[in-house]
Amino acid sequence: MVGSARAWHRGEAVTAAAFLQLQGIEKRWSDAVTIGPITLDISRGEILALLGPSGSGKTTMLRLLAGFEIADGGRIAVANDDVTNVPPARRRFGMVFQHYALFPHLDVGDNVGFGLAGSRERGAVATKVSAALALVDLVGFERRKVHELSGGQQQRVALARALAPEPRVLLLDEPLSNLDPALRERTRHELREVIKRVGITTVFVTHEQEEAFDLGDRIAVLNQGRLEQAGSADELYERPASLFVATFVGRANVFRGAAAKLLGGGATRNGVVVVRPERLRFGPAGLPGVVRERRYTGAAAFFTVESDDHERFEVLAEPDAAQVGERVYVEATRVIAL
Repeated sequence: MVGSARAWHRGEAVTAAAFLQLQGIEKRWSDAVTIGPITLDISRGEILALLGPSGSGKTTMLRLLAGFEIADGGRIAVANDDVTNVPPARRRFGMVFQHYALFPHLDVGDNVGFGLAGSRERGAVATKVSAALALVDLVGFERRKVHELSGGQQQRVALARALAPEPRVLLLDEPLSNLDPALRERTRHELREVIKRVGITTVFVTHEQEEAFDLGDRIAVLNQGRLEQAGSADELYERPASLFVATFVGRANVFRGAAAKLLGGGATRNGVVVVRPERLRFGPAGLPGVVRERRYTGAAAFFTVESDDHERFEVLAEPDAAQVGERVYVEATRVIAL
């Protein structure tokens, strides 16, 4: 470990409940294009995922945190230290860019030590480089060339470079987007293990729900520059605060009017209920329809059902639960009223 978890934040007396604070932070590009105001409290050692579709403002939020963009309103504080207008180099934030930004003409050791170039003690730099590489399980890689590394190893070198100066906060921009799908799951687990081992407060951007769920302790869902909801994966999936969150996080069927009432929606505020595919089942009564498609996934299958009013929805059930063209009735075991 680079120093100790306590050494990373020595002398900073702040409660775990509010180590990194965003208070009404906003960025205005024009009257029609704005980000925020967004308020978030991030605990010491917490991993927060910024999740949202393209154009939702998540990358802008990360750039505001890093100091690459200047906020037009609000405040950013770390351990009660206002850094809203502090230049990036003085914030003590580590950054891992989407494409890693490794220097091809430098070896691994020099890449990791690049941010330590101002140190007068060459031996101290070498020690920190070795410690950072050990942290990401790349001991002995100092003299390797960048082109000799796999995609996952390059990602870990970029992470080691960000951690070597002992930052207070780690920022990750789509950290796994350059990896093959087969490598992403393993690398996600390795990345989370390293971050938790260090104990560093981390914010990362992603548009992939699975990545947010695997890596994040909490997820902040952004949409059109606004914070829709922040919470654990369970909270977002089971208790979404809006129709956008319900349909963006996980698979969801949206029912209105008579269909919503038939499925047990009762008197909802907007006459809308959301039901996850796994919360629907075929039965002797309920919402009538015809199975139009079946997609086999192994242990289960997704059945696309068309109701009598020509609305389509998905049911997740055992592969032999129904056949294409069959008349079925569907009931809900749990609905989300919105």
